[in-house]
Amino acid sequence: MRTLSPRSLPALAWLALVMVLLPLLFPSAYYYRVGALVFIFALAAVGLNLLMGFAGQVSLGHAGFLGIGGYAVAIGPTYLGIPAWLAVVVGGALSGLLAYVVGRPILRLKGHYLAVATLGLGLLIAILLTNESRWTGGPDGMSVPRLALFGFAMRGSAPWYWLSAATFLVAAILATNLVDSPSGRALRAIHDSELAAAVLGVDVGRAKLAVFAVSAIYASVAGSYLALFNGHVTPDIAGFLHSIELAAMVVLGGMGSVVGSLVGAAVLTVLPQALTLLHDYENIILGMILMGCMIFLRRGIVPSLQAAWAGTPT
Repeated sequence: MRTLSPRSLPALAWLALVMVLLPLLFPSAYYYRVGALVFIFALAAVGLNLLMGFAGQVSLGHAGFLGIGGYAVAIGPTYLGIPAWLAVVVGGALSGLLAYVVGRPILRLKGHYLAVATLGLGLLIAILLTNESRWTGGPDGMSVPRLALFGFAMRGSAPWYWLSAATFLVAAILATNLVDSPSGRALRAIHDSELAAAVLGVDVGRAKLAVFAVSAIYASVAGSYLALFNGHVTPDIAGFLHSIELAAMVVLGGMGSVVGSLVGAAVLTVLPQALTLLHDYENIILGMILMGCMIFLRRGIVPSLQAAWAGTPT
């Protein structure tokens, strides 16, 4: 293994404690909003990390599944009359089904061929969402009805902080259990060598297809949460830049690290907000910070810090 992965539940217990105590430091509701966005993007990053960090399959079109989830909670309640929470489930099911069907041919590709194929998938979804203006509102997007759970309407940033944090924690526990299971060991074997994994009896095609579908469901739920949280969704949610952002979160936080997905999402969500005070130099400084992280923490933030703590070379 090239990376260190926190696969124990005690690490997630500490994470849950941080989630509970962190709002005590929030001076305003704005910080609840930023925290909710961190957990929403971290949810998508965890799913992508299962695909990239553990199975070793590159995806540059994962924002397409964000778009499916986002428009599911917009179209479902508006045109079909289904509750928003059910639309989240429907969007996840559609994303998983699409990933399963499309993944059969494209997951046979490797390296940059696979990256370009997934990029094409994401672009196709974004184009479809833009052109089907009758259903999606076109480039201007459409309003998203408010989510209601047990008769309680999700108003304001604070309820969304707790909902997104709880959802991420559940998703992280499921991902950790998957990594520790025989299926997770099969994925790590595929990451190291598909040929060796096949010789050992791993059904490589089936395992890659399954993790691709799971990662798509994670991204779809995150897209649904993002649309419900903002109250509006546009085709930009499925754009290429969001796909690159998700991949950057995985690589920056640490491929093969569940907690690293949260750290990467936090860095790429909080840093741009903090650097807005610098105005014209914002993007330059952000780029320099990211370059510095990749140069000095080459395995990602979390695995590199774990290796340094353990005294092993990075």
